[in-house]
Amino acid sequence: MRTGLRVLLGLTAAAALTLGGSTPASAAAADPSVWRWGPIYSGDGHAEARGKVAVGQSGFVVYGTLEDTRGSGCSWVHVRYLSARNGRWHTASYYNCVPGAGSFRKNVGGVLQIKAKACRGNSSRPTGWCSRWKTIYTQGG
Repeated sequence: MRTGLRVLLGLTAAAALTLGGSTPASAAAADPSVWRWGPIYSGDGHAEARGKVAVGQSGFVVYGTLEDTRGSGCSWVHVRYLSARNGRWHTASYYNCVPGAGSFRKNVGGVLQIKAKACRGNSSRPTGWCSRWKTIYTQGG
């Protein structure tokens, strides 16, 4: 009887440690301060943007990847955000002219809304085939 009780207690303790050890990992995966967005494709489908919006030390941070699937031309992503401080829209643009994925990051501070769109173009500006603006973050929603 004592041997059976020891084995049962040992199994119960092992199960508690296993369950207790997996809780922090699952909590980190479901972080409420990070919002995923995308993919957003350009009008011709050759540019793809995706990423996350996270809470940083001085407001929000938008980061992600911009993939260029075509050898000629460049892929662009435009990030547009409405500042909570002055109520104005600001825009940041990033491009990738090499086939494959490139990364981008923008500290946007305190914002009310963030939108993004993907385009095709050359190394100096987007020339067309843009997607529509897609809302990737809205305060309170």
